[in-house]
Amino acid sequence: MAGKPPLTLDDFDFDLPEALIATRPVRPRRGARLLVATPARLVDDSVANLADWLAPGDRLVLNDTKVLPARLSGRRLLPDGSEGGRVEVTLLEPAGEEKWWALARPLRKWREGQELRFAAGLGARLLEKREGQALIAFNLAGDDFDAALAEAGQMPLPPYIAARRPADQRDREDYQSVFARHSGAVAAPTASLHFDDELLARLRERGVEFTHVTLHVGAGTFLPVKVEDIAEHRMHAERGRVSARAAEEINATRAAGGRVIAVGTTALRLIETAARPDGHMEPWEGATDIFITPGYRFRITDALMTNFHLPKSTLMMLVSALMGMERIREIYAHAIAEEYRFFSYGDASLLLPGADGFTRDGN
Repeated sequence: MAGKPPLTLDDFDFDLPEALIATRPVRPRRGARLLVATPARLVDDSVANLADWLAPGDRLVLNDTKVLPARLSGRRLLPDGSEGGRVEVTLLEPAGEEKWWALARPLRKWREGQELRFAAGLGARLLEKREGQALIAFNLAGDDFDAALAEAGQMPLPPYIAARRPADQRDREDYQSVFARHSGAVAAPTASLHFDDELLARLRERGVEFTHVTLHVGAGTFLPVKVEDIAEHRMHAERGRVSARAAEEINATRAAGGRVIAVGTTALRLIETAARPDGHMEPWEGATDIFITPGYRFRITDALMTNFHLPKSTLMMLVSALMGMERIREIYAHAIAEEYRFFSYGDASLLLPGADGFTRDGN
């Protein structure tokens, strides 16, 4: 008997009207729309009503990474100390106290050993080029580097927003969650952007509990899948941590019969990495390149709150694994027909794969 044909990129494709791509978030944050999806039902609602869909004892897992203003604009310094052409640098991943891997444009004109000058007294020197990336050493470290980067850098908006408008001062607030704590991300965990203090307070009043984990989202989250057979795709690695306290909280919720609900695909990928096959959560720290596709058996995640994702993306593959491929097609067709706003600054979905009997008041 022949096996199933391999999944291809076309299995995760759909037509998305460009007008539905959000370039600014709604304000207040909780004013975004929320599409609640179970295996049998679709309900149009608002993020402000998220608590109505959760039950006392449920636990939201929040990614508390903090986005760096990782996009820098500077000039190359010529041998005589004068300024040469302009270079755009986007930080990707730290490689030591003062070193970072980065994307740079135009990298071909930047020579090893050559220096760059940015604003706020920040400078950098090219150490190495490798596979289209640059290893650079900055002239500042620690708090001095953080302060200079905060002044000189811009928020690293996703390519599909940056192509439509430049980042501005408003993005420094909009592209950061209200519970961001640990600096290191160069892209936002975008489902987190829907939460504000009022929504968090309402969830607490409902009896919903919170666990914070940290996954530093990398720019690789925007890289396209370039292979037709998705089994051949290799995920980018991202640094993360699940503390002993976080693991204990999640285990306690499961033991008490509550649901573990990941806020964002980044939180989901992290807890699935840290969980044992039997669903027991362990403290964990390291780099994860977990790639979740249809057929994956979820270890710890009962539900997911997430934004609407790019066609043919690894995130479309993840939500298809959670809800089933046919069901996710129905969910996205509904979202497009109802003109939900897509991608990082767009609306949200609450995906409840085991909730056929679940009602709006959480019972």
